[in-house]
Amino acid sequence: MAQTRYTKDHEYIRVEGDVAVVGITDYAQKQLGDVVFVELPQAGANVAKGAQAAVVESVKAASEVYAPVSGEVVEVNSELESSPALVNEDAAGKGWFLKMRISNAGELSELMDETAYEAFVQSCG
Repeated sequence: MAQTRYTKDHEYIRVEGDVAVVGITDYAQKQLGDVVFVELPQAGANVAKGAQAAVVESVKAASEVYAPVSGEVVEVNSELESSPALVNEDAAGKGWFLKMRISNAGELSELMDETAYEAFVQSCG
């Protein structure tokens, strides 16, 4: 079973075996509004926890997507280049941004589980 964790910047990371899928949460895409452009990293890039991993632009604003944990980008969702609206349609599914190989699994324990994230979102108002 996949384990999903969340950041206070509204990214999710879903661990599937030795690879993790990263994207923005449904809450984040609703706050952004209609997504019109996504800038993704190159496969093979190394990203550090908390560093910019991608950029998402909407009709309202541009926002950085930060790496929830450190690791190597092994795949990007190239469908987002031609169909950025997938982020709005299915943020936790077809709207994923990148897949990474985690270099420090201990960093996952610093992230919120679904219950803690839902409570955090409620506190955001």
